[in-house]
Amino acid sequence: MSRHRVLTTLGCALTALLATAWSAVPPTQPARPATATTVRTHDGPVRGAAHDGYRTFEGIPYAAPPVGRLRWAPPHRPTPWSRVRDATRPASACPQPAGEVPGGSTEEDCLYLNVTTPDGAGPARPRPVIVWLHGGGFTTGAGSSYDAHRMATRGDVVVVTVNYRLGALGFLAHRTLPGSGTFGLADQQAALRWVRAEIGAFGGDPHNVTLAGESAGGYSVCTQLASPAAAGLFDRAIIQSGPCTGRPDRPFAPSSVPLSTARAAGADLAAKVGCGFARDVPACLRRVDVSRLIAAQDTDQQPAHATPLLPSDPAAAIAAGRFHHIPVLIGNNHDEGNGWAAGIVQAGHPVTPDTWPDVVASFFPSPGQAKAIVREYPVHRTDGGPVFGTVIGDADFACPTARTDSLLAAHVPVWRYEFADEHAPPLTSSTPPFPLGAPHASELPYLFDLGGRPRDLTTAQHRLADTMIDYWTRFARTADPNGPLSPHWPRQTVLSLAPDHIVPTRTTQPRHHCAFWNALG
Repeated sequence: MSRHRVLTTLGCALTALLATAWSAVPPTQPARPATATTVRTHDGPVRGAAHDGYRTFEGIPYAAPPVGRLRWAPPHRPTPWSRVRDATRPASACPQPAGEVPGGSTEEDCLYLNVTTPDGAGPARPRPVIVWLHGGGFTTGAGSSYDAHRMATRGDVVVVTVNYRLGALGFLAHRTLPGSGTFGLADQQAALRWVRAEIGAFGGDPHNVTLAGESAGGYSVCTQLASPAAAGLFDRAIIQSGPCTGRPDRPFAPSSVPLSTARAAGADLAAKVGCGFARDVPACLRRVDVSRLIAAQDTDQQPAHATPLLPSDPAAAIAAGRFHHIPVLIGNNHDEGNGWAAGIVQAGHPVTPDTWPDVVASFFPSPGQAKAIVREYPVHRTDGGPVFGTVIGDADFACPTARTDSLLAAHVPVWRYEFADEHAPPLTSSTPPFPLGAPHASELPYLFDLGGRPRDLTTAQHRLADTMIDYWTRFARTADPNGPLSPHWPRQTVLSLAPDHIVPTRTTQPRHHCAFWNALG
């Protein structure tokens, strides 16, 4: 099985596996009938919706529509408005194939954000702000998929969820385009500037902003930690399943690529859509229909470093201590890789003792590495899928997260967790080929209602969800997740998060074979 074929398979399989988690409520419909409420921003007034204990303001523009000449341009300020703008419904997701967003999207006018704030008069002091960057491999996702009312009300914080440009429209690189390879990251910074300027009107503290995200959103936080242009835009960081020390030669965890690599991918895209030999390649590409661009783009999308916005690979910058020195909460899930492994198996590629060496070799082309991995992780008759999932999780998430933790902790306070609910509610209604445990993204329903749909949690899982929200929001408030009603979280250990079993541990690195992966390189 070739590496390209496997990558194509895993992209389709994982999209199918996870898509239903976010699609229970159509993203263009409000969650419930609501009473209007109005807030004035510098760009103009917006009318949101009042719910039971909280208010939402959806579809607020933080940048001008990136269309026409602004396709593949840095984000521009939005045009101000004078009439009250309806903010009771989310705006369109950024262009993407079908998956998390039902039917996908071809709407380029997508640079909007959503604000969830506790109801009632503002407290004596402004509330902490959490800015959430969605995941989706830099090709899918939308801020409106994350209903943040539980986090906002229980934690007494203001939560902002953000759309940013994705795929080729967010990360195309070409030598004549300023901002090449980082347009989506520039969007995130524009949203953070909006928060600094406007969030006070919603009861938020513009001087206490936590940037948080999961998967590609978590890696986006890494890039912003390493980006000089993001200096002063946020005060704390939460990184979920997006280790800053991931590698582009391992396709499961997000990472960045050199600008030269991104430009080669951009040239390939231009050739696919008939612009490869155009006199003005960007002008030609701007005339291409967005659906054609989506069909032609690489399914494995990454931002570019060696660029003005991201001068260094975040892994190198963090190893050298060249990042914004702020407190960090970081973690991964116990069975991070099982979703990908299940998708591969369900797509018709069983992992058996006979096929296992070829599967490993497709992701680790070095013969010496592949043989060492097969020895370290033997596959027996019936356990191929879970072993494959363990390799993915250890190599691409658990051990890089441990390395990121140690590098950051040399300079700043760091709290590290591992989400370990082996009975986490499934993110899909389909039946996987083996129990997934706590796979990639399985912690999200404990923090958000995905797609506006509350998850079916047991009483113990509800307690875990409340405790996680308490940790996350106390960290946002004070830069320390600890509080009098939660189990103590020591900085020198990893906090294992499971229902009725929240305990610090020092065994995560041996359990995930990190000594092996560190030696393998």
